[in-house]
Order: sequence, then structure tokens, then C-alpha cells
Amino acid sequence: MSSASASSLPTSAGAGENLVLILDFGSQYTHLITRRVRQLGVLSLCVSGTAPLSSLTGLRPRAVILSGGPHSVHAPGAPSFPEGFLDFTAGAGAHVLGVCYGMQLLVQSLGGAVEAGERQEYGDMEVEVTTPSSALYGEGEAGKRQTVWMSHGDEVVRLPEGFEVVSRSVQGAIAAIEHQEKRYYGLQYHPEVTHSPQGMETLRRFLFDVCGIKADWKMQDVLDEEIKTIQSMVGPDEHVICALSGGVDSTVAATLVHNAIGDRLHCVFVDNGLLRYKEKERVMSTFDSDLHLPVTCVDASEQFLSNLKGVKDPEKKRKIIGREFIAVFDEFAQMLEKKIGKRPEYLVQGTLYPDVIESCPPPGSGRTHSHTIKSHHNVGGLPEGMRLKLIEPLKLLFKDEVRKLGSILNVPESFLKRHPFPGPGLAVRVLGDVTEGNALEVLRQVDEIFVQAIKDAGLYDTIWQAFAVFLPVQTVGVQGDQRTHSNAVALRAITSEDGMTADWYYFERQFLVDVVKKICNNVRGVNRVCQDITSKPPATVEWE
Repeated sequence: MSSASASSLPTSAGAGENLVLILDFGSQYTHLITRRVRQLGVLSLCVSGTAPLSSLTGLRPRAVILSGGPHSVHAPGAPSFPEGFLDFTAGAGAHVLGVCYGMQLLVQSLGGAVEAGERQEYGDMEVEVTTPSSALYGEGEAGKRQTVWMSHGDEVVRLPEGFEVVSRSVQGAIAAIEHQEKRYYGLQYHPEVTHSPQGMETLRRFLFDVCGIKADWKMQDVLDEEIKTIQSMVGPDEHVICALSGGVDSTVAATLVHNAIGDRLHCVFVDNGLLRYKEKERVMSTFDSDLHLPVTCVDASEQFLSNLKGVKDPEKKRKIIGREFIAVFDEFAQMLEKKIGKRPEYLVQGTLYPDVIESCPPPGSGRTHSHTIKSHHNVGGLPEGMRLKLIEPLKLLFKDEVRKLGSILNVPESFLKRHPFPGPGLAVRVLGDVTEGNALEVLRQVDEIFVQAIKDAGLYDTIWQAFAVFLPVQTVGVQGDQRTHSNAVALRAITSEDGMTADWYYFERQFLVDVVKKICNNVRGVNRVCQDITSKPPATVEWE
């Protein structure tokens, strides 16, 4: 999980009366806490748990949530909030809620004791409320039980002075603590996950009843703030380039920036040779007829594919694609300079929060560079010497929030519902060398059949993302009474809220039978079709 730096936070974030800061200590669920708080209508921002206190200058949060993490508080180099942090929260009048590792860190920092548990608690667990009057659970809840999601090896064995145990697990471990006078609270379990059915109610009670926060954060506020930010960043005579991919993110980003600076925005759609079936024609038509955005189409397919020839490593492919995109944008900027007499200084990209998360090192890892899941082309694939300065108006938002923003901006609903498409395009869906044989053409045809079948079955809006993958293997088959030695492909369809976690979609048997038959009968060179039934985690959405 990455976190936003103070400089990337909205300028008005600290001025609002209802800000919630989430300090990230490396939990895979930290992004969910951020989302859950936003779903309750409260502005939440995730920052590094180990960021210097100076990075929080100017922020006055009403609540701070300390996330979980994979570490032990006793491990050498275990992440901790900066010195003076608790004085900062006290000065701001903020309530502090520690979750899992965050609770243990809070307890240890205040003089309590945390030790390795005799019995580690992972998965579903029952907890019982132990006090009749609890801020986190309410009045009259003593003796009542609820199922929660535990994930911890250490446990709190001695509380700091003034704290009270308000719930325990059925195994006797401390599950929730409070110090209402000091505004400190802790949960040993994860209320943000769906495996804790009453967890959202606990978060709601903490935010609204305990902290007194109002649910006053809306997407319209985000739009207004971003327009102000862009207008203050881009001078009145400066011009901006926007990289349009045809996806939801870049389209919403372009529309937003167009609202902010008008015709000083110049959009460019790059045909990199890695697009889906008839993607260029379809997307350019939509830009013109529905969105009315001024877009120049640049055919750079030969440039991209020649540089990718022979490259098999996924990270190298992403880096090459990022580099070539920037080369195209620089060339486009030079062309614009000749045309309008002024060189554009900025490049707009539709980077989302999950893009940033997956391209940064985990907190507490001790690494300053990525041990990444993958480098996104619009985050980790950009060259250091890039001449254009980035504008990323969506980088603190999740996909569903971007769609809400797009709706406010009157982007057509049919466009907002499009499945995500990776920046590197089919390069990460052709495993290995994308230029080898006719892999790209085969994949385009298979993907078109699969996605069209999903649309015909009325399943497109139910599925988060669906696509085909070209496998670098050939298998034996029988087609037309003849032995064949042809390509294998895989089909992947997932459901998700934000792309950070995902489950594979369960198709009816007949649907798969029909799709496989259509692919093998219509796509020359394919004799085997597999279905990817792996969730995320352990897999990622894309294969590369």
C-alpha cells in the first residue's frame, strides 16, 4: 500500500472540519479503510505511517486511523509513527483509532505491553462485548457477540494507564480497547473487511458518534477542488497535452481538465499497435460524437512494436512502452509549439490510486524504490528525464469514484461503464514477445469474441473486467479431422469494487461451451481455450 505525500493532498484537505487521516503501516486492507470511510461520506486520505511530522503541517484531522500491517512491533525496523505524533493529534483534538498492528503500536507507545500470542488468531473469530457502556459498541451491548476478521500473531497483554477492555475474543484475547478521555481507541480485528459483518457499523459509530464528524464530502467537492488546483497550477497562457487511451480514467481526466482550462487542452490518442480489435476507430468516433473533445490520433504502432521486438520480460515491456509514449508526447508538443507558438508544459494522465499503490514499496520495507507488484506505465514506466510536468487529477480516487465524477461531468454512461484496459495494452496480455508470429492479431480476435459474447448475454455490467490472454505455448489438437499444433489462449473475467482485490466470475457451463466453440471455429491458429479462475490475491488482474 502506498500513501500520498503531503504535497499531493488536496490544498483544502487540512481546512475542512471533517478530515480523516489513515496512517498506512503496510496492511493489504489499508485501501479498504480509506474506501469505507469515503463510502460513509467522509473525506479520508491515506498517508505513510512513517512520514515525518512536518509532512502533516497544516492538516487538522478530526480522526486518525492507524492501519494494520504485516510486522511485529518488536521486530527490528518495525514501522512507527514519527516522534511527536501523539502530541500532534492531541493538539488537533483528533480521536485516534488503532486497527490490528495500529492498536498494538498505540499500546506500546503509551507504555502498555504487547507479546507474541500463545495462540495466533487468523480468520473468522467471535468477539464478545465486555462492558455495558462502550463508545465503539454503544449502550447495553455487554454479553453480545459478533463475528469479526482477525489476523494477528502478537497480542496486547497489558494496557496503558486509563484504558479499558471493551471486548475480547472467545479465546480471551483483547479485541477492543478505549480511553475516552484521551480519545484513544483500538480494535484488534479488521472492521473494514466484509468478513466483519458489523464492522461498518463500528466505523460509523466511531466517526459520527465518537468523533462528531459530519458526512459532508461529495464528488462535487472533488470536482470543484481539482478544477481550482489545475487552474492555479497552469498559468493563463500555458497549454496542456492529455494522453487519451480510450479508457474511463483518461477520458474523465481529460473532460475535467477541459472544464478547467478550455481549448488550451490538446488531447492525443496514440495507436501503439497494442490496441484491441477496431479500438482506434471506435474510440475516435466516441471522442468526436459523444464527448466533443479535440483529439489528434497519432499512429506510432511501428515505433512501439520495433522497440518491443524480442523483449519478453514484463517489466522491460512496460518501461519501453512508457518511454515510447513520452517520446510521442514530446514530438506532439514540438508540433503544437510550431502551430500555436508556445510549447505545452504539462501532460495530463488518468492515474488512479490503485496505480500508485501497486507501483510503490510497502511501508516498513526499508526500500526507497519499488519492490513492485508491477510498474504501471503511467506511474513506474515514465523516464526520469521527461520534459513534461504531470497533472494527475484522479490519483487519489478509486475507479468507482472516477465513474461518479464522470457522471457529474456528463460523460456518457455507456463510456463510464467500459471495462478497464491497461495502459500497456495487449503487451501485457501477450505473454512473451508481442511481435512473434501473429500473436496480437489472434488475441484481438479471441478477445472480441469473448467480450461480445458477454455483452450479448447481458453480463457486461456485472463483470468488472473481462479479456483474453495469449499463451506462449502450442498444444496438440484435432480440427477438421486433422492433427493440429496450435496456440492456447486463456479467458479471464473478474468481479471487483476497485481492482485492488478481485474474484473470478462464475460463468454458466453453456456460455463457456458456446464461447470456446466460437473461438476455435473462427480464429485460425487456436485449438485450446483455458479459463483463469484465480482470485486477486494471490494473482493480479493482468497476467503480466
